[in-house]
Amino acid sequence: MRHLLLCVGKLSEPWQRAAVGEYMKRLTRYGDFGVVEVADEREPASLTPAAIEGLLGREGERLLRHVRDDDTLIALCLEGETLTSEQLARELRAMIMAGRRVVWVIGGSFGLSDKVTSRAGRRISLSKMTFPHALARILLLEQLYRASKINAGERYHK
Repeated sequence: MRHLLLCVGKLSEPWQRAAVGEYMKRLTRYGDFGVVEVADEREPASLTPAAIEGLLGREGERLLRHVRDDDTLIALCLEGETLTSEQLARELRAMIMAGRRVVWVIGGSFGLSDKVTSRAGRRISLSKMTFPHALARILLLEQLYRASKINAGERYHK
């Protein structure tokens, strides 16, 4: 199974990079997992809806350059469906059976463009709460690791 975690922005803190590195190392037992970071846009001086939409559009274009036509794209966004770890494991198992690359996309501080979310076959929310970009990335990797362990019949709750 091939997975790509596609993110807006870079991780700025060493502890963030260490956490992502640890989960990426753990995930190698269960498939091919990669991360691509695209540049985030500077926050506009004027936060008008048009300025934010333009920012999202530019970030979205950079994200979509890494998505192939046959990819399964899953957008992480607040308006997405929340899943239990077991539900995510079932969905992950179905994706493995489909044999397509799965691209998980996390937007920047203003979210994802409509172009990205409309391309996504699925929208998932990590929580009703809002998390910083870096923490969302770590939480997603932890849940993918947990789902992979569930699917492998291994202990996952410690």
